[in-house]
Amino acid sequence: MQFFRFDRAERVIDRFDSAGATATRVAGGDGRFQLTCLSIAPGGTIGEHSAPVRQLLLVVAGDGWVAGPDGRRVAIAAGTGVQWEPGEDHTSGSETGMTMLALEGPSVETHPADQPPGAQIRCAKGDGQ
Repeated sequence: MQFFRFDRAERVIDRFDSAGATATRVAGGDGRFQLTCLSIAPGGTIGEHSAPVRQLLLVVAGDGWVAGPDGRRVAIAAGTGVQWEPGEDHTSGSETGMTMLALEGPSVETHPADQPPGAQIRCAKGDGQ
């Protein structure tokens, strides 16, 4: 068994006009995926940028918002997540602070808790479900 910390701020995110955001690498494998812990301080944002590969963002503490290319903010909180496709513009932020795990890679697939693995479900963009 090996323990490690991912609550340290490894680097400040300052690209894309971001403010109050940090990232810490957690894991990766053969260049096929990357797991990063992201933190947004109260009032902070990660500015609009395009997803280079499929990205799954899981909120583990706090709450905030995410927005797609239309800029419409959708509330997100601990226990919820959002997935972006390659090339999809998005941004996120929080008024009270938020900690997230971001899983990135070309083969990332989600398995919603109310659906068996392998079931295909798609939500309409921006419906928040």
